[in-house]
Amino acid sequence: MKRKELEFFQKSLKLHLEELTKKSDAAIAGLLSSSDRLTDRLDSTSFDLDRDLRIRMLNRESKLIFKIKKALEKIEEQIFGICEFCGEEIDIKRLKLRPVADLCIGCKVNQEKVEKLAGD
Repeated sequence: MKRKELEFFQKSLKLHLEELTKKSDAAIAGLLSSSDRLTDRLDSTSFDLDRDLRIRMLNRESKLIFKIKKALEKIEEQIFGICEFCGEEIDIKRLKLRPVADLCIGCKVNQEKVEKLAGD
């Protein structure tokens, strides 16, 4: 991969990481400050459902933060864009759509097939 492309991905990933971190920090602060106990059962249920949804979203965001940090480490180690399974370069179009991708499209399709068979 060309140096200019690596710089593009590094800048993009760092920006996304910063945005996600700020968003997650704000969401955590909101969860911690909203510990009110509601007396109405309907309000309480609605509050609990909303809190659970926010927690699931935070979980997803934390996983994405981990993947972004991993991709940034790969850029530093000069192995970004290399499929972890077959060792071939991941197509630049795939990386532009999903810069945290660690498998080429062929290996990802095969992985999903195996997962589907294991789930059936």
